[in-house]
Amino acid sequence: QGQLVESGGGLVQAGDSLSLSCAISGRIFAVMGWFRQAPGKDREFVAAIRWSGGATTYTGSVKDRFIISRDDVRNTVSLQMNNLRPEDTAVYYCASKVGNGALITNARQYDFWGQGTQVTVSS
Repeated sequence: QGQLVESGGGLVQAGDSLSLSCAISGRIFAVMGWFRQAPGKDREFVAAIRWSGGATTYTGSVKDRFIISRDDVRNTVSLQMNNLRPEDTAVYYCASKVGNGALITNARQYDFWGQGTQVTVSS
């Protein structure tokens, strides 16, 4: 089993930056991901990182603005979000995947989820 706890959400203005953190306890996972869900929309993949080696992948709308990273010592995964836009407003979820290190973007293939943290970007 594992537990994921997100932190760092908040209300910011367009163009601002915000950093989210996900504290991992219980075990080490093969892949960590960030997803988001806006009201009335499906949960959407944002970014993922392979724990071993640090390979990453991003959805197109956040590429070059967001950076996913991991800290082996603190056992955390972070999402640095720069140049935020109103359309980035959503509840952001940290997720973990066991098994191999494939950088999966399908939420259904992730095994554990955090409770989510709200990010609101005003125009």
